[in-house]
Amino acid sequence: MTEVAGLAPELAGAKKGSGEVPIGSAGERFSSFDLAAFEVPSGREENWRFTPMRRLRGLHNGGAVIDGDVDIRVDGTSDEVTVETVQHGDQRLGVAGAPADRVAALAWAEAPPATVVTLGGRPEPVTVRVAGPGVGKTALAHLQLRTTEHAEAVVVLDYSGSGTVADNVEVVLGDGSRLTLVVIDDWANDAVHVGAQHILIGRDATLRATTISLGGDLVRISPTVRYAGPGGDAELAGLTFADDNQHLEHRLLVDHAVPHCRSNVVYKSALQGNDAHTVWIGDVLIRAAAEGTETFELNRNLLLTPGARADSVPNLEIETGEIAGAGHASATGRFDDEQLFYLRSRGIPESVARRLVVRGFFNEIINRIAVPAVRERLEAAVEEELAAVES
Repeated sequence: MTEVAGLAPELAGAKKGSGEVPIGSAGERFSSFDLAAFEVPSGREENWRFTPMRRLRGLHNGGAVIDGDVDIRVDGTSDEVTVETVQHGDQRLGVAGAPADRVAALAWAEAPPATVVTLGGRPEPVTVRVAGPGVGKTALAHLQLRTTEHAEAVVVLDYSGSGTVADNVEVVLGDGSRLTLVVIDDWANDAVHVGAQHILIGRDATLRATTISLGGDLVRISPTVRYAGPGGDAELAGLTFADDNQHLEHRLLVDHAVPHCRSNVVYKSALQGNDAHTVWIGDVLIRAAAEGTETFELNRNLLLTPGARADSVPNLEIETGEIAGAGHASATGRFDDEQLFYLRSRGIPESVARRLVVRGFFNEIINRIAVPAVRERLEAAVEEELAAVES
């Protein structure tokens, strides 16, 4: 273990970025496949400070008993879609990146054999259903989605059910391929889900990803995007609707380390009820070699009722001046009374006016979803959330 100079005695020998030592740059973030390389987090670390540690049910400190199984089912298999169950020694696993926190490392080290879904050609949309282990049970999982060169595919990753789940999801795009990915966290009210997403985008490959977080007691998702060659293009969108006592957290890192790649991030959250809490951390790193990069990230949060809280932290690090463009923006505000008054003054009832405002707020995200059935399901879910607060 390498010692870090200038630290207090109790931190001598600590690994920078492992959670033991603060890091000054996203580029210094520690990652490892070895669970023992991570200290038990206390909640004071930068990457854990917004997370209510007591609600993790022991996933972070070794207290969790792994006594359940996640059920992974793939709908839409064909000659162009193959599904395999592979052991951890399979050379395809881990190519998208290593765990960057202790929970992801636990899921890597102790999860059952991984499910690998490979998509080639232009298959019909594929749905991967992930069901929790059940009330009071804890499970780990590992899933990898792969596209072959020049493939074009649509995948819906649909989480549901009860229990506690920690997982790693790898998304590996072959050169010149295009993947539209919709991730739905529609857990039961008791569920806890801590997930790490490792995304590797091949040369001239395109990712269009949308993450929808509606259910669960605590959901914490950490996507990391990396590029394997020039020309990679990633758009990540997110929609979150948090209710009473829900904690919904998204921590993104887009790591531009090769030239002439693009990224665009847009996440929107609506919150209602006491202690509804959302967290959005958006880290974008443009390394010295990543000339010609174009990137932008946006987070907007709408507080519908008192007692809700949204934390938003955009970070942009640029190590080269030779870029096409870079920027970020973040805004959090309460329901616009003037907008509401305008609609009511034209004879629209208050309940209908509120729904129109929220629909307009989310419209940009909903319209990105290429699967009509999923888009309709999301619209219905937003309506249901709004109806709950009115009742």
